[in-house]
Amino acid sequence: MRVLLVGAGGVGTAITRIAARRPFFDLMVVADYDPARAEAAVAALGDAGDRFRAARVDAGDEAAVAALLAAHGCDVLLNATDPRFVMPLFRAAHAAGATYVDMAMSLSRPHPERPYEECGVKLGDEQFALAAQWERAGALALVGMGVEPGLSDVFARYAADELFDTIEEVGVRDGANLTVDGYDFAPSFSIWTTIEECLNPPVVYEEGRGWFTTAPFSEPEVFDFPEGIGPVECVNVEHEEVLLVPRWVGARRVTFKYGLGGEFIETLKTLHRLGLDRTAPVTVPGPDGPVRVSPRDVVAACLPDPATLGERMHGKTCAGTWVRGTKDGAPREVYLYHVVDNQWSMAEYGCQAVVWQTAVNPVVALELLATGAWSGAGVLGPEAFPARPFLDLLTAYDSPWGLREQ
Repeated sequence: MRVLLVGAGGVGTAITRIAARRPFFDLMVVADYDPARAEAAVAALGDAGDRFRAARVDAGDEAAVAALLAAHGCDVLLNATDPRFVMPLFRAAHAAGATYVDMAMSLSRPHPERPYEECGVKLGDEQFALAAQWERAGALALVGMGVEPGLSDVFARYAADELFDTIEEVGVRDGANLTVDGYDFAPSFSIWTTIEECLNPPVVYEEGRGWFTTAPFSEPEVFDFPEGIGPVECVNVEHEEVLLVPRWVGARRVTFKYGLGGEFIETLKTLHRLGLDRTAPVTVPGPDGPVRVSPRDVVAACLPDPATLGERMHGKTCAGTWVRGTKDGAPREVYLYHVVDNQWSMAEYGCQAVVWQTAVNPVVALELLATGAWSGAGVLGPEAFPARPFLDLLTAYDSPWGLREQ
């Protein structure tokens, strides 16, 4: 396997450090718009970096991406950029005949008249619209293969296959007790992506009704997270699992709730009130004349890079899937989860917990594709594949998962 990794930010860098310890691939080309970032990611691997190469590429330039795939003979494109670049990279992989893997799906657009009742363009719609082309070509696009979406979807498939006869609800629940020294507000993941998913109308799925939307931060609940994290208030947030799980797992209801905390929610609401969540450029004065800038890009530039916060960060992050239904005629309720302690991920990999937890899952998926344990054609989510090989290999990566009976 020869992999083109596009994006050498926090998650991309963590991917290189995890993959460097595994023998399943021959080459990984690490490409970024900023060649210095790609070179730094490769240089940090030291003697373990002999299977890695650094390159520059504009993720929005489909022809350049396809040419880079061909130049290095790469048969897989792993997308570690933000969701704005999903479609150009998705199309470039298809044009080059490469397998495509991402961790977030094509962007949504709210319904123009009823944004908090009806779906407009849903997450992933643009990719699924091209599924037949991928299937006819015998090519695979594995979409939403991070931690959430990704591992959370694998948990849903595992629950359906091995733990339940019928499923009433699949509810992804994400929470943490992470703190960052020296900052009043320092998101542990990309603020661009966080704003996108938290301020868009959340999607809920119900059998018989299909997908519908609700207001941001709706239906708050307190969820008790394992391994010392404890109770965290969670709210509805737009996320890919709600669009993926019902396609392959039979469940009467699917939800996603994120443990943001009151202060974080108020900050996001303030950004929205001020229009600082917008992506469309606005004109501002500059020393050489007016400049067009995106307000959201300005917010991101003013905040610390999440990849640099590891030394200041303390605590744990938990991603998991809560499932309720029946088994052998009796009610059952479980929480399948994966916890990463920042102290461990920093000591072991030099990566903060949130980016490491995101990065490990696509690497596991690549290894399963390389060995043939996972295979397929079309545009497929993690639920379309058997869960047990993934969970066994995740444990072999020294990253065990847990199951708690509720």
